[in-house]
Amino acid sequence: MEPSSLGQWVVYLVVGGIAGWLASLLMRTAHRQGILLNIVVGIVGGFIGGWLLPMIGLSVGGGWLGFLVTAFIGAVILLAIVNLFRR
Repeated sequence: MEPSSLGQWVVYLVVGGIAGWLASLLMRTAHRQGILLNIVVGIVGGFIGGWLLPMIGLSVGGGWLGFLVTAFIGAVILLAIVNLFRR
Protein backbone atom coordinates (compact mmCIF):
# COMPACT_ATOMS: atom_id res chain seq x y z
CA MET A 1 0.00 0.00 0.00
CA GLU A 2 1.42 3.38 -0.94
CA PRO A 3 1.80 6.01 1.81
CA SER A 4 -0.66 8.36 0.11
CA SER A 5 -3.37 5.70 -0.08
CA LEU A 6 -2.68 4.69 3.54
CA GLY A 7 -3.05 8.33 4.55
CA GLN A 8 -6.34 8.56 2.69
CA TRP A 9 -7.67 5.50 4.53
CA VAL A 10 -6.72 7.06 7.86
CA VAL A 11 -8.51 10.28 6.90
CA TYR A 12 -11.60 8.28 5.86
CA LEU A 13 -11.59 6.44 9.19
CA VAL A 14 -11.17 9.59 11.26
CA VAL A 15 -13.63 11.72 9.30
CA GLY A 16 -16.09 8.81 9.08
CA GLY A 17 -15.82 8.32 12.83
CA ILE A 18 -16.51 12.01 13.47
CA ALA A 19 -19.45 12.00 11.06
CA GLY A 20 -20.88 8.85 12.65
CA TRP A 21 -20.45 10.27 16.15
CA LEU A 22 -22.13 13.58 15.23
CA ALA A 23 -24.98 11.73 13.53
CA SER A 24 -25.43 9.48 16.57
CA LEU A 25 -25.63 12.56 18.79
CA LEU A 26 -28.25 14.13 16.53
CA MET A 27 -30.27 10.91 16.28
CA ARG A 28 -29.84 10.18 20.02
CA THR A 29 -28.24 6.78 19.50
CA ALA A 30 -24.84 7.67 21.01
CA HIS A 31 -25.57 5.74 24.21
CA ARG A 32 -25.90 2.49 22.21
CA GLN A 33 -22.87 2.94 19.96
CA GLY A 34 -19.15 2.73 20.56
CA ILE A 35 -16.33 4.24 18.56
CA LEU A 36 -16.13 1.29 16.17
CA LEU A 37 -19.82 1.46 15.29
CA ASN A 38 -19.56 5.25 14.87
CA ILE A 39 -16.75 4.74 12.36
CA VAL A 40 -18.75 2.10 10.48
CA VAL A 41 -21.89 4.29 10.45
CA GLY A 42 -19.86 7.28 9.24
CA ILE A 43 -18.14 5.39 6.44
CA VAL A 44 -21.34 3.67 5.29
CA GLY A 45 -23.01 7.07 5.58
CA GLY A 46 -20.31 8.46 3.29
CA PHE A 47 -21.22 5.89 0.66
CA ILE A 48 -24.95 6.56 1.09
CA GLY A 49 -24.46 10.33 0.95
CA GLY A 50 -22.06 10.07 -1.98
CA TRP A 51 -24.60 8.00 -3.88
CA LEU A 52 -27.78 9.85 -2.87
CA LEU A 53 -26.80 13.53 -2.88
CA PRO A 54 -25.82 13.74 -6.58
CA MET A 55 -29.03 11.91 -7.50
CA ILE A 56 -31.10 14.72 -5.96
CA GLY A 57 -28.86 17.43 -7.40
CA LEU A 58 -26.84 18.38 -4.30
CA SER A 59 -23.09 18.86 -4.12
CA VAL A 60 -21.28 19.70 -0.89
CA GLY A 61 -17.82 20.27 -2.36
CA GLY A 62 -14.59 18.35 -2.16
CA GLY A 63 -11.89 17.66 0.36
CA TRP A 64 -12.26 16.29 3.84
CA LEU A 65 -14.90 18.88 4.80
CA GLY A 66 -17.09 17.86 1.86
CA PHE A 67 -16.64 14.21 2.84
CA LEU A 68 -17.55 15.06 6.45
CA VAL A 69 -20.79 16.77 5.41
CA THR A 70 -21.64 14.01 2.94
CA ALA A 71 -20.88 11.26 5.47
CA PHE A 72 -22.87 13.10 8.16
CA ILE A 73 -25.96 13.40 5.96
CA GLY A 74 -25.66 9.77 4.88
CA ALA A 75 -25.12 8.61 8.48
CA VAL A 76 -28.23 10.47 9.64
CA ILE A 77 -30.22 8.77 6.86
CA LEU A 78 -28.75 5.39 7.81
CA LEU A 79 -29.55 5.84 11.52
CA ALA A 80 -33.07 7.01 10.71
CA ILE A 81 -33.67 3.83 8.68
CA VAL A 82 -32.19 1.66 11.44
CA ASN A 83 -34.37 3.40 14.03
CA LEU A 84 -37.48 2.65 11.96
CA PHE A 85 -36.71 -1.07 12.08
CA ARG A 86 -35.82 -1.06 15.79
CA ARG A 87 -39.25 0.16 16.84
